[in-house]
Amino acid sequence: MPTFDDGAIDIGAGGPAASSRARDMLVAIRALDVHYGTSHVLRGVSFGVAAGEAVGLLGRNGMGKTTLLRTILGLVRKSAGTIAIRGRDTATLSPHAIARLGVGYVPEGRGIFPDLTVRENLVVAARRGFDGRDDWTLARVLATFPRIAQRLRHRGDQLSGGEQQMLAIGRALMTNPDILILDEATEGLAPRVVREIWAIVSAIRATGIASVVVDRDYRSVVAHTDRVAVMEKGQIVLDRASREAAHEPQALASRLGV
Repeated sequence: MPTFDDGAIDIGAGGPAASSRARDMLVAIRALDVHYGTSHVLRGVSFGVAAGEAVGLLGRNGMGKTTLLRTILGLVRKSAGTIAIRGRDTATLSPHAIARLGVGYVPEGRGIFPDLTVRENLVVAARRGFDGRDDWTLARVLATFPRIAQRLRHRGDQLSGGEQQMLAIGRALMTNPDILILDEATEGLAPRVVREIWAIVSAIRATGIASVVVDRDYRSVVAHTDRVAVMEKGQIVLDRASREAAHEPQALASRLGV
């Protein structure tokens, strides 16, 4: 599990590489608590994502994964602890201000605009990144998702589930993010489409965009990330390099109840 000391985060093995990751930390969370009324949902969560790092967030249903993501985004109010993005405490920031720090979001359920066309869903989100980059243009997104490029004039509610997920990812990329958060990346999709989504996740990872990926298929998550964290009852109980988790699949599966 990540540990915190004087503002640095150890997210793996020690040495120069770990020190470099600490300096390049994009998201840093310390001792985070979240309540829904009297229900204590997140309990002392400490978590971090380095620039360019892909992290898988795993856990059974109801363990707090979506709450953690929504709290990072400012959509849920924390009870205690700190969240910093690019070293800036986000406690007083609105969700749109947090997004402007370079955070892209693909929500569970996709959240596309059903009455807008594919083109409109994409261009409504278009903006330069935090540092002014404009790498992800409409042309590049359509080249990445040729299937939705063929359906530009169709409304969002006329797309298949897989096409909607591609549109949701493409829309997030139109914000030119430095970190992309995907909640339930392949939920409810056909196996062929699932393979396409993971290929897209790999392609995005190769561009250097950091990511947090939630998905029930822990084997695919391990295969497409640098690190995995497992949540149980609102706490992170396991945090290790994906390559290490791949060598101990039974230990990971037992944590996930599969």
